[in-house]
Amino acid sequence: MKISVIGGGSWGTAIARLLHKKGHIVNFYVRNKDDRDNINFLGINEKYLSQIDLLGLKAQDDIGKCVNSCEMIVMAVPTQKFRKVAQSIKDIADGKLIVNLSKGLELNTLYRVSEISKEVLPNSNFVSLSGPSHAEEVGREIPTAIVAASNDYDSSKVVQEAFATDTFRIYTNNDLVGVEIGGALKNIIALAAGMSDGLGYGDNTTAALATRGIYEMSKLGMKLGANPQTFNGLSGIGDLIVTCTSMHSRNRRAGILIGQGLSSEEASQKVGQVVEGIKTTKSAYDLASKYGVNMPITEKLYEVIYNNKNPREAVVELMTRGYKQEIEEIFFE
Repeated sequence: MKISVIGGGSWGTAIARLLHKKGHIVNFYVRNKDDRDNINFLGINEKYLSQIDLLGLKAQDDIGKCVNSCEMIVMAVPTQKFRKVAQSIKDIADGKLIVNLSKGLELNTLYRVSEISKEVLPNSNFVSLSGPSHAEEVGREIPTAIVAASNDYDSSKVVQEAFATDTFRIYTNNDLVGVEIGGALKNIIALAAGMSDGLGYGDNTTAALATRGIYEMSKLGMKLGANPQTFNGLSGIGDLIVTCTSMHSRNRRAGILIGQGLSSEEASQKVGQVVEGIKTTKSAYDLASKYGVNMPITEKLYEVIYNNKNPREAVVELMTRGYKQEIEEIFFE
């Protein structure tokens, strides 16, 4: 296939490499000139995946040319940039298959990425790739399994067959809402888990955050129409485990820095890449308020990031909330 990959960050680079190695014709758009030069002349993406040989993959500087001749567009841009990029190519992209790699919720609209895509590119089918998949490991061809989710089964099958390799296994899933909510909200819980580490807490705390975190994700997802079983799968608990425990996770790394006393802005700068969970915390907080869903971890993280609450105070408030049963009735209705 002729496939355009838009975005030269770590994940976009790893996927462009995978598709190129599989034999597809890959139009790889990389906005930053220094990154393009490193890819084209040194064969590496020095800023994001410096240890990965890019196997003859070439980066391009004209997004229009990259998109115009392709059959599939892989969007590897941050959630908050998706709308702007989609609008810039809508005249030549609308009607082509859109594959999204980012995990987040748009500020202000509170849209999932599929909803943004539907608004800007109404004639395009949309597939979300999500699951436990650090770019650093995919680039090294470490066995990985993820989910291709879409409201259109044929589109998810096309992506499954186009992307699958002997080290990159893909399952299809028709619960697009659940997969997108799981991918977005796990970044929030990873921030909280990292903050716990930065505060010097232990494995017990991380386990509690992850377990109650998957519960929060499920509650909001179900309110939006998701299948609760989706959160037990790769795009839910699978992605949550890897993001809460690995130093590859930029959200966890940022959380550690916040727990050690840095502001969210300082933590993002030190991580050096987009930390999706910081803005998603605000979007998720607003979305939970809109639908009346109680999400205490998200609420306390929002207060730490946006209201300058002391992280230790936030933990004490979580631990001393009113006592309740573990499983709420919503899961049995």
